[in-house]
Amino acid sequence: MYDCILVPTDGSPEVERALEYAFDLARTHDASIRALYVVNISGYGGLPMETAWEGINNALRGEGETAVDRVEELAPDDIEVETAIFEGSPSRVIVEQAATEDCDLIVMGTHGRGGIDRLLLGSVTERVVRQAPVPVLTVQVDPSDVPEQPNESRAIVE
Repeated sequence: MYDCILVPTDGSPEVERALEYAFDLARTHDASIRALYVVNISGYGGLPMETAWEGINNALRGEGETAVDRVEELAPDDIEVETAIFEGSPSRVIVEQAATEDCDLIVMGTHGRGGIDRLLLGSVTERVVRQAPVPVLTVQVDPSDVPEQPNESRAIVE
């Protein structure tokens, strides 16, 4: 049923819960995992010209490398994992990658944002669900269930 499962990651510990589901499905269906990190550069468009864009881009790409490396670390040995890092709008890139890489399923976490925040702000997960050319499995993630990582920082990719 599934040959390729796309798993977007932002490098947060919460993503690991979605990965558990993706790995279980991959093992059951003898599928591969394509882990994807998207550097969302739109949030940095208003920076002054003096800002060293190359330094910011390198830092964001470094966080992306860390995120996809973590997926490879967590993957069971019997599951093939391919990783990729792209720049752009996270939801757009995820949807495009699902189509161009012939992925059969997208598995991604949701922080359970609801109410007025969801209506006003939207979320990457919600946009992917609405636009994806393949089924999307969303995994409810409660940040309170994830142990805190002291002295850890990460970029916001939404």
